[in-house]
Amino acid sequence: MTVRRKHIRSLVENLIALHKIRTAPVPVEDVAVALGVEVQREPAEVELSGFLYRNRKRKTAIIGVNSIHHPNRQNFTVAHELGHYLLHDFDDVHVDRQFKVWLRDESSSQGIDLEEKEANLFAAELLMPASFLRGDVKEIGVVDLDDERALAKLARRYGVSTQAMTFRLAYLGYVQL
Repeated sequence: MTVRRKHIRSLVENLIALHKIRTAPVPVEDVAVALGVEVQREPAEVELSGFLYRNRKRKTAIIGVNSIHHPNRQNFTVAHELGHYLLHDFDDVHVDRQFKVWLRDESSSQGIDLEEKEANLFAAELLMPASFLRGDVKEIGVVDLDDERALAKLARRYGVSTQAMTFRLAYLGYVQL
């Protein structure tokens, strides 16, 4: 199986339109809550990023987020777990430890890795929508990977790390890594 890129982009575009989000940063926790998913932040061991808990009988869900992580990381965790909530039919509890951010690796044929890649892509699409970045890149002009201040400024605007922004810009074809 392959990552459902078009489906994920369409899903995110619909969420952004439905919630009338027009500028970055995307209020990812507000989106989760509007979809009926509670977000709880608590300190946890460093390697625990977050979890998704579903109670199918009560039709409720909770995203747990490690509150000791950087706020940008917490945003990504909420978006990633929301991706699992919308894309995957996990059993009652799904726990994520130290996300892999790359989209391809040797174990890509394993189902869980595919699900993690889809949740990562969903998070990137939601936190850094292609349509928003298109406007920002047009405004900036050429995106220079050596201009760390410009990349950091763009990352701050979206509430993500500079590394996440760099990967996203490369994925969208605005820069070469």
